Amino acid sequence: MSENQCPVMHGAATEESMSVMSWWPKALKLEILSQHDTRTNPMNPDYNYREAVKNLDVAALKKDMHALMTDSQTWWPADWGHYGGLMIRMSWHAAGTYRIADGRGGAGTGNQRFAPLNSWPDNANLDKARRLLWPIKKKYGNQLSWADLIALAGTIAYESMGLKTFGFAFGREDIWAPEIDTYWGAEKQWLAPSDERYTDVDKPDTMENPLAAVQMGLIYVNPEGVNGVPNPQKTADQIRETFRRMAMDDEETAALTAGGHTVGKCHGNANPADLGDAPEGAPLTDQGLGWINRKQRGVGRNALGGGPEGAWTSNPTRFDDGYFRMLLDHEWEITTSPAGAKQWKPVTIAEADMPPDVEDLSIKVMPMMTDADMAMKVDPVYREYMEKFRADPAYFADTFARAWFKLTHRDMGPKTRYLGPDAPQEVLIWQDPVPVGPGNYDVQAVKDKITASGLSISDMVSTAWDSARTFRGSDRRGGANGARIRLAPQKDWEGNEPARLSRVLALLEGIAADHGASVADVIVLAGNVGVEQAAQAAGFEVTVPFSPGRGDATDAMTDVESFAPLEPIHDGYRNWLKKNYTVEAEELLLDRTQLMGLSAPEMTVLIGGMRVLGTNHGDTSHGVFTDRVGQLSNDFFVNLTDMNNAWKPSGENLYEIQDRATGKVKWTATRVDLVFGSNAILRAYAEVYAQDDNQAKFVHDFVAAWAKVMDADRFDLQA
Repeated sequence: MSENQCPVMHGAATEESMSVMSWWPKALKLEILSQHDTRTNPMNPDYNYREAVKNLDVAALKKDMHALMTDSQTWWPADWGHYGGLMIRMSWHAAGTYRIADGRGGAGTGNQRFAPLNSWPDNANLDKARRLLWPIKKKYGNQLSWADLIALAGTIAYESMGLKTFGFAFGREDIWAPEIDTYWGAEKQWLAPSDERYTDVDKPDTMENPLAAVQMGLIYVNPEGVNGVPNPQKTADQIRETFRRMAMDDEETAALTAGGHTVGKCHGNANPADLGDAPEGAPLTDQGLGWINRKQRGVGRNALGGGPEGAWTSNPTRFDDGYFRMLLDHEWEITTSPAGAKQWKPVTIAEADMPPDVEDLSIKVMPMMTDADMAMKVDPVYREYMEKFRADPAYFADTFARAWFKLTHRDMGPKTRYLGPDAPQEVLIWQDPVPVGPGNYDVQAVKDKITASGLSISDMVSTAWDSARTFRGSDRRGGANGARIRLAPQKDWEGNEPARLSRVLALLEGIAADHGASVADVIVLAGNVGVEQAAQAAGFEVTVPFSPGRGDATDAMTDVESFAPLEPIHDGYRNWLKKNYTVEAEELLLDRTQLMGLSAPEMTVLIGGMRVLGTNHGDTSHGVFTDRVGQLSNDFFVNLTDMNNAWKPSGENLYEIQDRATGKVKWTATRVDLVFGSNAILRAYAEVYAQDDNQAKFVHDFVAAWAKVMDADRFDLQA
């Protein structure tokens, strides 16, 4: 058989090949809503990691990991015989991708095993760290996820190097394929100039949202300086904005920088041109490893994992205060690493203060500082923290330990999700604490009181939705638990219609007080009452599932600034855009849907139900394709798919539905409404709900999806 006759699609995995949908690049891509379905998961259907890890022998695991730090020196020898620096970098670079804008990134899924992260230039040779961990993963198997192991490795490394750590929590569940929902930037090449991410590169706060790192393929900032040009103060300005977007304040940033560079070294003692491809592009025989140097040894003093070369301190395998002595007690000048990177060296230094060679401890070598380190000396705020840490090493160690814990746990969600014997008991403000709420009140009595309150279906459903829709599965923040919609900043968000919200909350808070229930529970119950009333009006008797026990957060439990990124700027479910954006409304809808953990069918049924319930923001009529508003009918889908109707544009993001025969305008709509008729997949779902025999299915599917949203943050109900 000739190549032309071969039944295999040649080049199917190459960049140049065409996927099924490549012919239509503007088509709405729904894969984001099904990226981690059961087809990618190799585990048995009844496997539950959070239950399995409870049986993990943590003491034995930690013993094995401590031993690993100085063992296994054969195929990838460690610097100074200790893998601590490598393991810390791996954990840091896994956790350090987290950003507050959308809660994506972080160490919570083990995503560093997959593209693009496994092949980022900034992650060079971290593939070796994960392979060194493989015997441990193999030994503990299903009781230990890669996500937990990768995060734990750095913590154990610090313990091995002398730091008293703050603790560690298990419970991160692995994914099994790349995350296609995370936007890492629009650049078409690695390490493209950071100008592409900024309106003005000299104004760091103009970086494109939701990005945090300054260049494609970097975790934080360029160690050589802004666009590779040394300038410590400009680098400090970028560091401040980047770390702010990664949920760190100035003190935490200074502590992390100092603590991260107190141990280990940079690796730039080779020619970058000699390195092979990153893991995703490497040959089969490299078996998933990348950056192989086939001209030099590629390890030890010849390792290349970035541009700069050298250690920061004279004792790089011990957590101590040597970083401050080195940085603050020397004057520094620009030099160039063997790999061609700009870095800083001491103008003068005694040999006794120099670090040892990684392979021969009797040889002393020159230390170095990156431009990011020099930023800690030059910037007045960071310099103040450096001096403070130096004067009080115990305070520095504690501040760093807490910042490291935050870094590696920020995307795990509330403390109730922490598992394992080393999980700290202290409650931290960034964990968004919520007290346990009462659960022994008369739920039916509360529902009866809500029914008699005079609140409309729209008021009840909209308020419950606005309270719950903030949930982000990416970092488990937001949601209805805590009723933070009562507090600043949420009570004042435009998307929550403050005037309407205040009126509704005044009634619901009184009901909660009268019956000993939490306001959080009563808000959700009110939404459920609204859904039940609407279903009954449509001819269906349903009871929306409800579990009491939500608590009410207080202002003291709420870090107001950290909640600002959760403010909605759009909500397709309530047919609202704060303003018109370059991204189409339907794409924004998909992003919100994915963050809420909903599937495409769930999104479809919720949109159709919310429209006929009259829950649009500002009471607009767009997409309300029914003359019986307030009944949970399938009219949205019936009229959307009615072939007697024609659609015409009538303004920016606005359309009219006209009678095809008479031209009479019947309804108005937005892009979010029309996409359920124009996109082939979404139309297929819409047609299911438009069928005459699926009215009951529509109601029951809506109720199930609604309950899922209301309970998304009820981690106490989840295994």
